[in-house]
Amino acid sequence: MRGLFSLLFVIVLSSCNAVRVQYDYEKTTDFTNYTTYNYFSDLNTGLSALDTKRLLKSLNITLQSKGMLFSEEPDFYINIESNVYQTSNGNTVGVGVGGSGSSIGGGVSVGIPIGQPNIKREIIFDFVDNKKEMLFWQARSVDSFKDNTSPEKRELHLQELVNKVLDKYPPKVKKK
Repeated sequence: MRGLFSLLFVIVLSSCNAVRVQYDYEKTTDFTNYTTYNYFSDLNTGLSALDTKRLLKSLNITLQSKGMLFSEEPDFYINIESNVYQTSNGNTVGVGVGGSGSSIGGGVSVGIPIGQPNIKREIIFDFVDNKKEMLFWQARSVDSFKDNTSPEKRELHLQELVNKVLDKYPPKVKKK
């Protein structure tokens, strides 16, 4: 029984740091037409300069492992945007005061938050067709963000994020 609780604790703990990714794409797209890529010249990721460098390095490695080539005349451009936001942790302590008397009642309840708020980071990856100037694939990732991690952990985390984001690229389009 103790082992079961330990396993459950590890699963819950690891799921808190999981990267969640949502995908969307133009359903008429022939992804075999896209073999070369580049980044928009005015790319402003919203990340620090060092994290942007780490992210682009991870993207290059992963895209090239999928057989794509970086090119000055690409088939598609990549745009990346990010934002950091705070979510409440959902843990509160309720304190209430109430009273009643001959047919009169009332009460006050206050939820006091406990613990630190959660910091989340959303990164959006847009793939835009160079000739048609049209968005054909997009991924949105959301993960926990800790600003005070080491450079090595940041690089590892960004590589894991990129792997998860590009895991379903190109999408398996069902034939009718």
